[in-house]
Amino acid sequence: MKNSIFVKIFGGYLLIVIVILAIAFPLSFRAIRHHHIDTLTNNLKNFCITLKLKISPLLENNQIEELDTLIKELGKLTNTRITIINPGGGVVADSEKDPKLMESHKSRIEIIQAIKYGFGTSLRYSASVKEDMLYVAVPIEKDGKVYGVLRASLFLKEINTLLNNLKMNIIKIAVIIVIILLIGAFLFSRNFSRPLNELAIASGRVAKGDFSTKVVIKSRSEIRDLADSFNYMTDQINTLFTQLSHQKEELDSIISSINEGLCVIDKEGVISISNESFRNTVQNNSVKGKLYWEVLRKTRFDELIKKVRSEQNSIVDEIELNSRIFLCSATFCSNKEDIVVTLHDITKIKNLEKTKKDFVTNVSHELRTPLTAIKGFVETLQDTNNDDENYHYLNIINRHTDRVIRIVNDLLLLSKLEGTSDSLEWEKVNLKDLIENILKIFEHSLKEKNLVLKFNADNNLPIIKADPFKLEQVFINLIDNAIKYTERGEVVITLSHNNDTVIIEIEDTGICIPREHLSRIFERFYVVDSSRSRKLGGTGLGLSIVKHIVLLHNGKIDVKNIPGAGTSFIVTLPVNL
Repeated sequence: MKNSIFVKIFGGYLLIVIVILAIAFPLSFRAIRHHHIDTLTNNLKNFCITLKLKISPLLENNQIEELDTLIKELGKLTNTRITIINPGGGVVADSEKDPKLMESHKSRIEIIQAIKYGFGTSLRYSASVKEDMLYVAVPIEKDGKVYGVLRASLFLKEINTLLNNLKMNIIKIAVIIVIILLIGAFLFSRNFSRPLNELAIASGRVAKGDFSTKVVIKSRSEIRDLADSFNYMTDQINTLFTQLSHQKEELDSIISSINEGLCVIDKEGVISISNESFRNTVQNNSVKGKLYWEVLRKTRFDELIKKVRSEQNSIVDEIELNSRIFLCSATFCSNKEDIVVTLHDITKIKNLEKTKKDFVTNVSHELRTPLTAIKGFVETLQDTNNDDENYHYLNIINRHTDRVIRIVNDLLLLSKLEGTSDSLEWEKVNLKDLIENILKIFEHSLKEKNLVLKFNADNNLPIIKADPFKLEQVFINLIDNAIKYTERGEVVITLSHNNDTVIIEIEDTGICIPREHLSRIFERFYVVDSSRSRKLGGTGLGLSIVKHIVLLHNGKIDVKNIPGAGTSFIVTLPVNL
């Protein structure tokens, strides 16, 4: 570990030095070279401008031989090659060569630039003298007319020699600096890596569970502060580890003592935690580390877990295991993507519910025959009795008999609806047409109470799959209640759709249901005002029937009171099941 840290730090320093040198040397050499060339270019330009004054009269007077002699003399004195070119590109005079033997210079870059822009320069290899040369050219002109071009050039041999000497001196200095930096990096890396190595060894001991490990650093630096923090951290970890161990023991004790079966399924589908009740329920003592579908081979349970994971929420459903019925609650934990499952044995409760249901069904069936007989005898007595007082009592008996018969019929209907959706007859239903036909039933009731009915439906309302007869019962019940409990004002029915659902809202301006009653109005026999309900012929079972029908269609029903304005029932049904 020590060598690794040392190599990384020392290697890092070495890499930085190499990168800096690799970038700095070429840039510095290039900058120096450009600076010298720019200086020489300016000097040659000034030389040409000065020389132009002396040679212009000779060129204007076409004194070519005198001009060539002068150029050759000046070239030797200044150690500079001088060339005079006419506007057509022909060489008139040259300090090094015979002008008559020289080729046309019309295509030379510096000549083109000088004629076009008043100044030209070029750095290239000269084929005539076989060396790199710097060329500078200026036009010779008078009254705006160009008579020729004066070009001066220098050999770059001396510049390259100077740059090579400078390069060697810089390299020598750089080598000395690099050696000093590497020695310093070596010492720094060694001193820095030694305490880090001690910290690494101490960390390894802590990782193995030795929380009593301490690190002592004598030097006063940030690493000493790090060592002190490390020592403080180990003390805190030791304390927290002890507390965590106690809490884990308490949690294990609590989980083991829970009567309901409990397990935790991780994101891979593996059971990570389970209690004894769960293991007894699934009749398997080694469930930890196994996939949940290996332990619970139930299609319904597998669908429940997949649905919870996809929707990332909590779902409660009933599952049958080993001839017993359990209420299975699955909750998604977003922090670790685990699913917590609890199994509550509700076999006794379900048996009791079945007993109650069978009792209600049997009693209702048994009551139908005597009630039908009583009603028949009462109607017979009404037809044969001429005594007004007896007729009044017979009317009371007949009215209450009808109410009991309605209650018995509603109880039988509820018992049937409490089964499964198999009791429904599925068809394609147009809700708008269905409700329009139902509203014809209430035309007389609306006219009697002088109520206004408003029916609003969205365009392109989707066709749903449902049991039309059962839905008729729902809307007849809700609309009938709205009319019964509304003395003045209006009843508004609204049909709308949202994505894959259809929403039916029935709103009235009648009596407002108090807030404390809203949560219980769908219970059997629960009425907000019992005296008013009996007066209007209610059984207290209508809304319970409505809720069961809606739930069988995988829908939902909500109610809200509108203070001072009435009550609103909202039914939401899926378009397709």
